[in-house]
Amino acid sequence: MAGVDYAALKKGGFMRQKQKGFFSLRIQVVGGNLTAENIKTVAEVAEKYGKGYVHMTSRQGIEIPFVNFENIEEVKAELAKGGVKPGVCGPRVRTVTACQGSEICPSGCIDTYSLAQELDEHYFGRELPHKFKFGVTGCQNNCLKAEENDIGIKGGMEVSWVEDKCIGCGVCEKACRQGAIKCEGNKVTINRDQCNYCGRCVKSCPTDAWEGNSGYLVSFGGLFGNQIYKGEQLLPIVHDKETLFRVTDAAIDFFRDHANPGERFRLTLQRVGEVEFRKKIKEAYEGK
Repeated sequence: MAGVDYAALKKGGFMRQKQKGFFSLRIQVVGGNLTAENIKTVAEVAEKYGKGYVHMTSRQGIEIPFVNFENIEEVKAELAKGGVKPGVCGPRVRTVTACQGSEICPSGCIDTYSLAQELDEHYFGRELPHKFKFGVTGCQNNCLKAEENDIGIKGGMEVSWVEDKCIGCGVCEKACRQGAIKCEGNKVTINRDQCNYCGRCVKSCPTDAWEGNSGYLVSFGGLFGNQIYKGEQLLPIVHDKETLFRVTDAAIDFFRDHANPGERFRLTLQRVGEVEFRKKIKEAYEGK
C-alpha cells in the first residue's frame, strides 16, 4: 500500500495486521470504564466494519480487528457519534488503567477512576522516546498490579489510633496481615516499619478507633514484557494531588530528557543511574 503513513495510523490507534490492507483499532478505555452507549457503538462498528467481534486486551482495552484501510475515516466518524475515541500506539503515553477503587470496592483507599481520568487528561498521547504506561490500583490487594507500570499508583492509608474510642476488642490486630498491630488489654501499638498502609484496621474497627489519611504510594520503572522488573517505591506516601502530579511530571520529564529512542523507562534508569533520578523525584516531592 504505497503512500500510506503507517506511523500516523499507529499514533491514532490503528495497528497494521498480518492481513494486507487490514488494521486492528485500539479503543481508548480510561480506567477500564465504558458506558452502555459506548459498548453498543463499539459492537455496531465491529459488526459493520470488522468481523463481528472485539478483542479484550490485557490493559483493559478493546480492539476492533479487520478494519479495512478504506473504511478508517468512516469508522472514526461512527465511533465518535457514540462518544468512543481511538487509543494510541507507539512511543507515547498510553491510556491509563485502573481498578474500581473506593467508589465501588470495600477495600479501596482512593478514588481510582477519577484519578485515572485526571492522569489521562494530563498525559494521554504525549510523545516520548518509547511507550509509557500508568496504572492505578486502589489498595494493597493490588488487583491492577501497579508495579508492572512505568509509573504505578497504589492507594494507601496512613493510620492513627484513637485511644478514647477503643474498646480493646482486638479486631484490628486480627485484620492486620502485616502483624504490625498488637493489642494488650486496652492498649494498642503499631509498628510503623511493618505497616504497609493497607487501611484494614480502619475498615474493620467497629468503633472507629482507627483513623486513616488516604494517599498515594508511587512506584517507578515497572516493566512487564521481554524483560520483567518490579517498579520501586522511592518516596513516602503522597497525600495530595498537587504533590502527586509534581512527582509524575518530574518522572516523565526525566524519561523524555534522558531516554534513547526505543528505550523503556526502566532501562533508562539503569543506564543513566538511579541516583540522579532519585534526586529529581525527591525535589519534586518537596516542591523545590
